[in-house]
Amino acid sequence: MKFEHLIEINDPHNPLIERLSRSQLWRGLVLRAETPMDFVPYLDRCHIIERGEQGLSRELHYGDLVVHDRVTFLPQRQVVYHVPPQEGIPESRLTMTIEEPEPDILFVRFEYSDGAGETEDGAEAFYNDFRRSAYTESDIDTIRTIREMADAGRLGD
Repeated sequence: MKFEHLIEINDPHNPLIERLSRSQLWRGLVLRAETPMDFVPYLDRCHIIERGEQGLSRELHYGDLVVHDRVTFLPQRQVVYHVPPQEGIPESRLTMTIEEPEPDILFVRFEYSDGAGETEDGAEAFYNDFRRSAYTESDIDTIRTIREMADAGRLGD
């Protein structure tokens, strides 16, 4: 399944929404990788195995389920999560890209891919619709959490 959607960050027509700078948004997306428990309430713990300028490798614990992934950073532009195939978990990828079609007009494009084909039977289509909805809600929560972090002064600027 492939799925993508866009979330508007700064709406010039809505003065009630605090504007985020590109650097605040970027820092928030990086924090989602570095401190995922701030963003994923059902995550029990995260251990960063390796950290470098270009990304990090993590071990995520959800109860008895342990997931290893790699997060790659393209500074100020993109964060890519790659989960290699592992015990009962197929390969998947999530890409978060900051888009700025006009100065200070920011969006984040969320792109999901699980490596499966695009052909779906009835049950799989139902399950994928549920996943798309869950992904969208999770991404809205990510942006909400980033806004809360910015309001609390945790993202600079």
